Amino acid sequence: MTNGTPNRPVISRRIMLRAGLGVGLGALAGPALAACGGVSTSGASGESGTVNFLCTQFTPVEERQRFEKILGKRVTAAKVAYNPVDAGVFASTLQSQVDAGKVQISLVGGVHGDLAPHAGRLLDLDDIASALTDRGIDPELMALGKLGGGTTKYIPWMQASYVLAVHKKATQWLPSGVDPQRLTYDQLLSWATAARQGNGGKPVFGLPAGPKGLYHRFFQGFLLPSFTGGQITTFRSPEAAQAWTYMKDLWAVTAPASTNYDSMQEPLQRGEVLMAWDHVARLADAPKDKPDDWLMLPAPSGPKGLGYLLVVAGLAIPRGAPDVDKAKEVIKALSVADTQLDVLRDNAFFPVVKATLPGDLPPAIALEAAAVQKQQNDTAAIVSLPPVGLGSKDGEVSQIFKDTFKQVCIDGKPVQPVLDNQAKQLNAILDEVKVPCWKPDPAAAACRAA
Repeated sequence: MTNGTPNRPVISRRIMLRAGLGVGLGALAGPALAACGGVSTSGASGESGTVNFLCTQFTPVEERQRFEKILGKRVTAAKVAYNPVDAGVFASTLQSQVDAGKVQISLVGGVHGDLAPHAGRLLDLDDIASALTDRGIDPELMALGKLGGGTTKYIPWMQASYVLAVHKKATQWLPSGVDPQRLTYDQLLSWATAARQGNGGKPVFGLPAGPKGLYHRFFQGFLLPSFTGGQITTFRSPEAAQAWTYMKDLWAVTAPASTNYDSMQEPLQRGEVLMAWDHVARLADAPKDKPDDWLMLPAPSGPKGLGYLLVVAGLAIPRGAPDVDKAKEVIKALSVADTQLDVLRDNAFFPVVKATLPGDLPPAIALEAAAVQKQQNDTAAIVSLPPVGLGSKDGEVSQIFKDTFKQVCIDGKPVQPVLDNQAKQLNAILDEVKVPCWKPDPAAAACRAA
């Protein structure tokens, strides 16, 4: 793989949790990533011997602070300066430093799509991969870390997904005969509609559609794959038009304040909504105080199956890094079961290493683990990855999905003309970056919306 042309990863729908992630099972196996925040956990970033850690995860202040405490507790071989940045800054910083031969960062962390464009800028880590063979990391995840080549470019770190959180008050409006653990999109719409009617016309369903919300991932990894079987190649298909027509109906029974919600756990806690979809890390606080009052549910199924997004994150070392040996020790420390279980407890990202499920796992996290397991083990599951290889263009592609939502659901424009126009803008971006498609779309030399 070259710097700008990552090969399409092969990944099955059960790689997460194969070793038993979930309530009632004795072990965890999984990955997802965190973000980094511009402060040192145990030393100033300019201090000699400090491992400068550039990362795209755990960007919310509370998540960052909790992760910094884990670094301070679990990483003893080196001081770490933890620097969380958005995907665009991550890509430009890594590229500019490595290409100029003036590297200041020694460790990078990001989701698969953050790392994939930079395979040629990353050190081979086969030695670390060999040293971690006893950790129980799934072979398919390790294969992802090769980024389409023959050597390990990143070590899988953590994994995550998105689920539905429902306060049990909302079950009074669940349509008769519907199993909430096996919802279809039509049943979710019926449930949200009945709930609004039963709640005096006030919607109880919410989405993280605020300025920093992850609602575009709902369209990319859940709605469109479930209706079309794809994400990009099917962007303007008749099935996609059906999906967006459905979304328009769902939005009509969604809390209007959703456009202000960056994370759904706060409005759920306040009782502003009783049902919501979001990233597991952004739902965990809602059931924390009274877990018996809550359900965590798998995503719904559509005509093509149960589409869900698997977030895989990894750790890598840039070529020319100033503290390679210490960075490797940090990777080893972050690949210990107890360390990854700390991250699970505190920030709801699931381990990639095999780890015994602790008895003190917060009940809210246990609820999420069960929902994620059901989601992935569904016979009709369609695994999706976030966009891969877009680098600084990732935000522009995400904006296409956000703009489609705004025009269709908020502005009320006709669906197909919106899709046709947005497909042209999407293709203009894709033609520039020239990357292969990512799951669930089929592999192709260059990804485009048909």
